[in-house]
Amino acid sequence: MHDQVSPAGEDAQDQAAVLTLVLTEHPTPLTLADVEREVAPDQDFAGRDAVARAVRDLSAVGLLHRQGDLVLPTRAALHMDGLDIGNP
Repeated sequence: MHDQVSPAGEDAQDQAAVLTLVLTEHPTPLTLADVEREVAPDQDFAGRDAVARAVRDLSAVGLLHRQGDLVLPTRAALHMDGLDIGNP
């Protein structure tokens, strides 16, 4: 999934990919399996584990919410996305 990137860099890339997907698909609800299929299409253990860590870490900082198997953006994530940070 990654080429010559530090573990912290890989985690950041995985988190960015997961958050981007969830925000792009909102308001369509995604399951963890949906996110895994999109972000780690090879469906190997390492890819699924990376997605699960990204969801866990983004949930811990308040950007994603887990409701059962659903992965949803929080109001904070939606607000941040609406600010268009980094887009000229």
